[in-house]
Amino acid sequence: MAIKFAGTTNALNRGIASTKPDKGADMIEDWEAALSEIDTAGAKGILRDLGSLRKQLERAEPDADRIHALLHRLGVATTRIAEKAETNQEKLKTLGEALTEAGEDQPDEEEDVAAAAAPKRGRAKA
Repeated sequence: MAIKFAGTTNALNRGIASTKPDKGADMIEDWEAALSEIDTAGAKGILRDLGSLRKQLERAEPDADRIHALLHRLGVATTRIAEKAETNQEKLKTLGEALTEAGEDQPDEEEDVAAAAAPKRGRAKA
């Protein structure tokens, strides 16, 4: 696992623009395989975002804004999961910080406070 940490962190530190998309997709596949065996809160969200990032990198014209948003979300989630990890806490935290720094916080949509206060699910139909 140390090679995955080092390779990914090095690629982020060099700058994502200098990493070839196919190399990035290969790294993501390695992480997906490693995470698929982990049953920790937050791992499934990371797997979902890794899949989305891999799909972006495999496109002929990746969406840079989407990639930056995914990197940021992955960074935040990775930093969070590092606190719960039994091993490699420091490496996960370093990776999370590098991902967050490489990305850019771009919320997909503004929070709808009114809708959040009155969710439709669970209501009886009239």
